Amino acid sequence: MTLQAIRSETDALLDRNAFAAHQERNLAPDVVRELGRKIEEAGVEYIYYALPTIGSRMVAKMVPANHFRRNLQKGIAFHRTALSDLQNDRHGNLIGGGIEAREFWALPEPDTFVVLPWDTSVARIFCTAYEPPHLPEVGGRPLAIDTRSLLIRSHEAFTARTGFEVRSGTEPEMTWEGPGLEVTKKPGSSPAYQVENLERMRPIYKQLVTYAKAMGLDMIEGDYEDDGQLELNWMFDRVERTADRLVTYRQICKQVAREFGVTASFMPKPYNGQMGNGCHHNVSLWKDGTNAMEEAGRVELHVSDTARHAIGGVLAHAQGSMAVMASTVNSYKRFWDAGQFAPSTANWGLDSRGCLVRISANGRMEYRVPDAAVNPYLSHTLLIAAMEDGLNRKLDPGAPDEATDNVPAVGTQLPLTLGEATEAFVADTYLTGQLPADLVSIYTQLKTEEWARYCGAITEWDREMYWETMP
Repeated sequence: MTLQAIRSETDALLDRNAFAAHQERNLAPDVVRELGRKIEEAGVEYIYYALPTIGSRMVAKMVPANHFRRNLQKGIAFHRTALSDLQNDRHGNLIGGGIEAREFWALPEPDTFVVLPWDTSVARIFCTAYEPPHLPEVGGRPLAIDTRSLLIRSHEAFTARTGFEVRSGTEPEMTWEGPGLEVTKKPGSSPAYQVENLERMRPIYKQLVTYAKAMGLDMIEGDYEDDGQLELNWMFDRVERTADRLVTYRQICKQVAREFGVTASFMPKPYNGQMGNGCHHNVSLWKDGTNAMEEAGRVELHVSDTARHAIGGVLAHAQGSMAVMASTVNSYKRFWDAGQFAPSTANWGLDSRGCLVRISANGRMEYRVPDAAVNPYLSHTLLIAAMEDGLNRKLDPGAPDEATDNVPAVGTQLPLTLGEATEAFVADTYLTGQLPADLVSIYTQLKTEEWARYCGAITEWDREMYWETMP
């Protein structure tokens, strides 16, 4: 038996033991005691046991809190297609296994317990999904399409191989509509940063920040950008914590919208002629408490060789990453609307907002493609894989570009439709090789289906163009 075969067999055995090891951690007396204390002190009566789907929505089951010990041991069962968003194909078949697909078991992560500040009788706990232990061969393994678990394991493996910890901060934008939120601006000007528009949003951002702090987000700043568009930011951290906080923030936004009788949308491109809702990822590599992406005394805003190689990997896989970073049909409207700060070329620049990768003076790599609909677990997993390829092969990103919002950028053209992006994803065999095969298959099917539905839809644009004008 070869060394590779021995390692594969060992990895499979460890995978099959993953459920039992997680279960054992959950049932440690101090873990049970501490979770019970939190539940009792907060007066929690119900718990949401939650997971993110491939499409970055949250699915959950509600269980009365007095059953928490049972859930620590047995977890929660979900139909497998819940994580593929319970999406049907055009023939009515559930993507990800159909109605006959097996359940998966989700074990809670007690350290993610948090009380909902808008109703303190309810709490939420993130879960990790597993193949049911009784199944032959695969039983007890982490579920391939659990993107949260995938990011955690990918980051741990990356750190073990390279010594680097990956930290990130995201910049989620979203659009708010409703009574009292009408924008104030002069014709031909932008409403960005205007205090009057922030004041209109004051009750909303105050409630958002209050809830976010209560749920563990260290809020640091926020601003008004385009019509009805608000961006609030929190402190950067390890990638898995940042991803958890992003999906938590989305939940908070929806709750605040309900309270104020308005709507809050993470749709990537709500209007023509206005900014899309982006979610830039600000990524850095850390070792021994030091940011390894900057080097004192160097030009190029202190960009180190480590940073250059990481950037080289990100640019090399920018096309293949697009189907994840810009994951909807609507995402690509951002790149067709000129002058809206959305990059469509795989290039990098020094503090240039016209580039795909912007290097800022504080030693971070701002990846500017991801939008507000992104699955942050999957996007960070791909960024880690791309950076590792750049580090291993010592890829050179070339000279920084001088792209601006008005000057065309130099670099490889990125896909401009979801259809093109899905093809590029499949073609990037390095990236897809870093993901579980089941996840690649289901994700590709979901995106292919979404693109096909769009191509087959008759829209108002069709009627305006052709109804009375043909031939």
